[in-house]
Amino acid sequence: MPIQPNDALPDTPLITVDGNGQNKTTAKAALGSGKVVLFAVPGAYTPTCSAKHLPGFVSHLADIKAKGVDTVACLSVNDAFVMEAWGKDGGALDGVLMIADFDAAFSKALGLSFDGSAFGLGERAQRFALIAEDGVVKHLFVEEPGAFEVSSAEHVLRHL
Repeated sequence: MPIQPNDALPDTPLITVDGNGQNKTTAKAALGSGKVVLFAVPGAYTPTCSAKHLPGFVSHLADIKAKGVDTVACLSVNDAFVMEAWGKDGGALDGVLMIADFDAAFSKALGLSFDGSAFGLGERAQRFALIAEDGVVKHLFVEEPGAFEVSSAEHVLRHL
């Protein structure tokens, strides 16, 4: 069963990437304090993720932060080097914390992973967004397979 509102975020190892480079950390250290918007994509550089998902959060970053959000984070089951390059290419490193869920442990612990082997992807995060406060989920928006609606920056912004 996937994580639900009022559940605490799981604490697994992650690698974060921002304008200062890569940092080995934990989910609790990266996401457990303040108001957080976390959105997850099935893969960096994939079509919808690169054309719509990440750009939406980059373009609405100021509006989201104006609603009291301390951290906006993008998670994918990719290595930190890919997340760093994608964040740089997408103009995200100055405000969106890029998170490499390198072994899918966080996505699995959330109950929001899927096996994308049929598409050549392996274990991946489902497309979703969540709003958390001090490490506790307040809102969760999980997309149906192939959809891109409820995890968009615009949808999340309406729930802040």
